[in-house]
Amino acid sequence: MITYALLSGHVGAFRSLTGMGVSEFDALFAEFVPAHLERLRVSPTKRHQTARRKAQGSGRVHRHTLQDRLLMTVIWLRVYTTYEVLGFFFGLNKTNIEDNLKDVLATLDIISQVSAKRPDPDQRKLRSVQAVMEAFPDGRLVIEAKEQRIQRPKSDKENDQQKPFYSGKKKAHTLKNQIAVCPQGIIEAVSQSVPGGANHDITLLRNDHLLDQLGPDEAAMMDKGYDGITKDYPDKRLYVPHKARRNHPLTPEQKADNRVHARYRIIVEHVNAQLNRFDVLAHVWRHAREDHSQVIRVVAGLVNRRTYACPLKTYTIAEANA
Repeated sequence: MITYALLSGHVGAFRSLTGMGVSEFDALFAEFVPAHLERLRVSPTKRHQTARRKAQGSGRVHRHTLQDRLLMTVIWLRVYTTYEVLGFFFGLNKTNIEDNLKDVLATLDIISQVSAKRPDPDQRKLRSVQAVMEAFPDGRLVIEAKEQRIQRPKSDKENDQQKPFYSGKKKAHTLKNQIAVCPQGIIEAVSQSVPGGANHDITLLRNDHLLDQLGPDEAAMMDKGYDGITKDYPDKRLYVPHKARRNHPLTPEQKADNRVHARYRIIVEHVNAQLNRFDVLAHVWRHAREDHSQVIRVVAGLVNRRTYACPLKTYTIAEANA
């Protein structure tokens, strides 16, 4: 049976199964414990959403320690195994695994704090893409849409549930999220998960009102999927690549401008790669669609912790201008 005491003695296996080192996990656990106890203390319901009649902690004791339950959850996010397989390694049935995951994820969602808030001015400055973003000194956010495949929704003749989720771009049924990243590679906002087929990138951005939070001297960078957003925000500084129209191909100058733009917004692609290191966001989503928003927020929080500890790819001036 996997336990923290056993796995922490195998550093390589620990990092492979969790996506973080032992010291990083210990730091997460130290922050997790008080937040988890406080969440349980103020919760008006028990685990199964029935009204609480006894004080928190007076019920049946968990078979696994809180540290092992956090480890179980991080392994599930990193490897995305089935409940049956995870239960085999932790000596639990799949119902107990599901209950434990939901309980721990609820606390991780609280401490992730992924939202569009301004970073602390005293926050450690990361070296990643420092030189790259010098070309856009007013750049505040780099925005990208992320899609993940899901299992095909069930449908009938009267209620077609498949069409809203079918993405013509991915040729599959998907859930879509909007990711906003600051130039240092920190994820600052993650939208709710929405059907991938019924929500265009620009529609998701309009509904999210993320650009309303930009200051007068701040700008956002996007890809071609957001063509037309400048008309909605004429008073905002938005960098969007040129898009060819019928009978109006791009000029050589516009193509060159697009190449520069793509080079400078590479940071969001690197962040997406970090998100996809957690197989729960890289493989086909197998669980309830309404749970996806919480999971991607939790993973974004874990990725941010990793980025603070280990900055993303470091660029030089030569690489930025290559």
